[in-house]
Amino acid sequence: MDKDFRMTPDAEYGSPAVRRLREDLALALRAAAHHKLEEGVCNHFSVLLPGAEDRYLINPRGLHWSEIGADDIVLIDVRGNVLAGRHRVEPTALFIHGAIHRITGHAVVLHCHMPYATALTLTADRALDPTLSQNAMRYMNRIAIDARYNGLALDDAEGERIAGAMLGKDIAFLANHGVVVAGASIAHAYDDLYYLERACLHQVIAQTTGRPLVPVDAALAAHVAAQIQGEREQSDLFFEALRRLLPPPR
Repeated sequence: MDKDFRMTPDAEYGSPAVRRLREDLALALRAAAHHKLEEGVCNHFSVLLPGAEDRYLINPRGLHWSEIGADDIVLIDVRGNVLAGRHRVEPTALFIHGAIHRITGHAVVLHCHMPYATALTLTADRALDPTLSQNAMRYMNRIAIDARYNGLALDDAEGERIAGAMLGKDIAFLANHGVVVAGASIAHAYDDLYYLERACLHQVIAQTTGRPLVPVDAALAAHVAAQIQGEREQSDLFFEALRRLLPPPR
């Protein structure tokens, strides 16, 4: 849209299309809390506005994910300026999410410190092995590893470094830190986030047995990944089930 005809931020925030995105983003946050993927009031989920490259929705500072509704979601630009909404935004969100949206073009960016995926970022391999469980195979050839922990992301350079590691990939394991899952829709990205943690859980449990792990051939893992990526109705059905199970807070 030509900038001369762009709606005001408040009007854009209240439009039906953006209202639906706010509802979906809030649902994804509540679902993550329900699935124990949250950590206090930290971490963030964000989504670009339709057709925009410089404005996105994100969860606010200070609210637990389980209590977030559509009206708590904040509209900001890629430099962190709050355009609409009633809450503040936490600084690290601005640098990580703004950079990933701006540099990779991913529409949806989910960042959290979910337990089993984060546990694997502490290992020498830094990430999930996508040739082990069937759940893990869906991530074959999709994983980026940011192998250097560099402290809290409190400047543009740190966010840009993380974003650079993700070019061409939609899953990132951040060393000694957590994970990022990106996607084209909130439903698909959340499905990937959920199953990523399940795959990491299976791998961690298997490793604790002390017995040798048995991977499949990489070509077979890639075939399974293509099968799953080629049919995402299950992802949409899962998200709609979560909508029924986790209504907005009153």
